[in-house]
Amino acid sequence: MNPAVTLNHGAKTVRQYPSGWLVSSILVTAVLLLPIITICAYLFAPTSENWGHLVETVLPSYVWNSIWLMIGVTIGAGTIGTATAWLTSMYRFPGRRIFIWALLLPLAMPAYIIAYTYTGMLDSSGPLQEWIRSTFDLQYNEYWFPEIRSLGGAVTMFSLVLYPYVYLLARAAFINQSVCVLEASRSLGCSSWSSFFQVALPLARPAIVAGLSLALMETLADYGTVQYFGVSTFTTGIFRTWFGMYDPVAASQLSALLMIFVFGLIMLERWSRSRARFHHTTNTYQRLPEVQLKPSHAWAATCVCLLPLLFGFLVPLIQLVLWAIETFDEMVDARFIVLAKNSFLLAGAAAVVALIPALLLGYGNRAYPSRLMQVCTRLASMGYAIPGTVIAIGILIPFGALDNSVNSWMKTNFNVSTGLLFSGTIFILLFAYTVRFLAVSLQTVEAGLGKVKPSMDDSARSMGLSQGQVLKRVHLPIMKGSLFTAMVIVFVDVLKELPATLVLRPFNFNTLAVRAYELASDERLADSSTAALAIVAVGILPVIILSAAIARSRAGK
Repeated sequence: MNPAVTLNHGAKTVRQYPSGWLVSSILVTAVLLLPIITICAYLFAPTSENWGHLVETVLPSYVWNSIWLMIGVTIGAGTIGTATAWLTSMYRFPGRRIFIWALLLPLAMPAYIIAYTYTGMLDSSGPLQEWIRSTFDLQYNEYWFPEIRSLGGAVTMFSLVLYPYVYLLARAAFINQSVCVLEASRSLGCSSWSSFFQVALPLARPAIVAGLSLALMETLADYGTVQYFGVSTFTTGIFRTWFGMYDPVAASQLSALLMIFVFGLIMLERWSRSRARFHHTTNTYQRLPEVQLKPSHAWAATCVCLLPLLFGFLVPLIQLVLWAIETFDEMVDARFIVLAKNSFLLAGAAAVVALIPALLLGYGNRAYPSRLMQVCTRLASMGYAIPGTVIAIGILIPFGALDNSVNSWMKTNFNVSTGLLFSGTIFILLFAYTVRFLAVSLQTVEAGLGKVKPSMDDSARSMGLSQGQVLKRVHLPIMKGSLFTAMVIVFVDVLKELPATLVLRPFNFNTLAVRAYELASDERLADSSTAALAIVAVGILPVIILSAAIARSRAGK
């Protein structure tokens, strides 16, 4: 791209340079892409002896376990999310009004927390198996009980907490479908099931695939669950290679392979949408019929919606509350207050920091629409698809090298050691969170900007205001609600984030997520409940926001 464009106005030549907003957007995007570029560069680096050992021994298990996890979560989360979305959108049955928003509650329960909770309940020393042995006078090896710490157990945990992604997008698609299309299918002799499979499901397929893609990306990004259940995946392998073998090259190459998996998911989702040939041909929207089910069918629908809510949120929540009451006096002390303070301040700072580039890119795309701005926005948003472990490795390598260079230069010239100026401070954590969660903030900012009529921009510019002044005096006051929503969602995501925090946190700096992980790893499951419960309680906030957004999303309402 030429740095300037030459325009001829008669005999006078005017050189029009790129706006400062565009230049700033390009620079911000380049900085945010640093960890991804670093990891991709290691695809071409010479392999070490450790890499050969990994390929011969554990890499096949990383690949196959990741594939089986994806298949299992696709079936589990896809079935639960689609079925509950269809039922709550189209039928009336006992508890439906509560299920509409309550089915989102498992989003507040991180996968690693539900894994710790169910392990405490279902393990050999848990209350359920102890009750079985005492009631039927059996020994441990004299009866069969499913092993919770297994690949199947991990699939179950992921399905229970990730199905809301599918439910959220599928229900939004179902409630925006034209009733005319469904009525036409019924008039042609289709039953309710035939209308669902032949009409409603194909129309909602892009939304369902998008929800599944989000669920699968979260599955591939997880570390706490698979590590605790002993399931070898790319994330556990990256940790072992980095901290066990002390081989950053091999860890980066594993990270690059994991990125290929993730980008494969993204391409598959986009390919699925591009091949869709199902479209609405009418703009007529009527009130959804909300058919009253027969009593037997109605209670069956209630059970279908209740079971994922019960096992994905209510049962683990009750167990966490019981453990927290039991260990409250021991665990809620000055140290816990420090953990909570660290977590909330870090999450709050990350929410504010992530909002700044989101505003820059979102408003830049509106004020200076161009292909280049669109590319910058898409590239900067890629971090949400990248697992936290990969981002952490991609950040540590360049910033570690920068620390070494600065330290060496200061020692040589001033005989002063700067230590880990970047990679050993909160700065690196905030940068990682910005890369990881910018897409969340940016999407919410763009939605808020979309509500401001372009004529308001034109009126403000005609009064002599610059683009920056238009943003400050016109857009920001109108977008207060959207900006607050963006910060709340990023705040909660940062509070739950485990892998990146584990790798990048400074020495002697812990958060609630890290503390819950450490206690659970030491088999102190009851002691981890207070930290876990605090995370879950705060995680309910975005669920409330999302449920309110769904309620307002029906076209023609």
